[in-house]
Amino acid sequence: MQVRRLGRSGLYVSEFALGAMTFGMPGWGCDEATATRLVHRYLDAGGNLLDTADGYLRSEEICGRALKGRRADTVVATKFGMPVGAGPHDRGTSRIHVKRACEESLRRLQTDHIDLYQVHMDDEATPLEETIAALDDLVREGKVLYAGASNFRAYRLMKALAISDRMRATRFISFQGQYNLIVRTLEREHFRLIEEEGLGFISWSPLAAGMLTGKVASGGEGDATTRLAQRPTPLDALQKNEHGFAVAEGLKGAAAEMGCTPAQLALAWQRSRPVTSVILGARTMEQLEDNLAALDVTIPPEIATELEDATRLSDEYPGAFLDLFQGWLRGGTGLLSGSIGR
Repeated sequence: MQVRRLGRSGLYVSEFALGAMTFGMPGWGCDEATATRLVHRYLDAGGNLLDTADGYLRSEEICGRALKGRRADTVVATKFGMPVGAGPHDRGTSRIHVKRACEESLRRLQTDHIDLYQVHMDDEATPLEETIAALDDLVREGKVLYAGASNFRAYRLMKALAISDRMRATRFISFQGQYNLIVRTLEREHFRLIEEEGLGFISWSPLAAGMLTGKVASGGEGDATTRLAQRPTPLDALQKNEHGFAVAEGLKGAAAEMGCTPAQLALAWQRSRPVTSVILGARTMEQLEDNLAALDVTIPPEIATELEDATRLSDEYPGAFLDLFQGWLRGGTGLLSGSIGR
């Protein structure tokens, strides 16, 4: 497994990360013994990025125990911001919560520092200056090495980066967001921002909660073992729709033509995109082995073209129109007959 530099930082992470959201989750996750085996198999395969969060119930505790003797081999990434209690300071990105959340995560993970500490979701009720100052304190104290953001709108992410620069404070080195063959909306604004500002990109839900595994049939019926079937959420509407079913069916056909599984093809596609690390959400050893086999999948040009044609973003977004202006500014022809501005 290759390692890649995370943005412009000095941190190197593997092209596949292991997501720990399901660890210890009752009903739809995996138990601690299975989670430990998954972590060890992933590390043995050359992976080094373990992604968890304080909002994932027992996940941090399980990760901490699973990493005994392997901590030096692992980039531990966790997140804060989701509700972890009923109190007003048990959520969000206020200074008081950031400090408390970090201390609790360190205790659960049984470590003296967090390699990548990520804001789980933007908290628009708290000034970004306050959050950035709190993260900067944690870095100066040695409790956090790098900071990252997750699930920010593009303009808010850019605002946070600008504030960090103005304050000469710790800057986000990475952005984590939902990205897969069905949900490609980050390409509209975030990808250019990430490239220009030198951030690494970590993608979550690369298999669209099971839609891209080949186990969900058109109309929504399918294997009851998928996360989509076991834990429905409001986010499912982004992928469990007419477009999503069409993409899933097309992916199944392309995978059959290539002789691989749909999940492997979906993950191989991620490796062809500007993604630093792809989070695998395996809950069983069988799933993890299938996902890791995507490292050996090479997508032929004709299949790549088919996938692009079937899944690309609609040109209805104004960004496509603005791109025409950029082409004109770079010396292309005018949008109307003749030249513009004469």
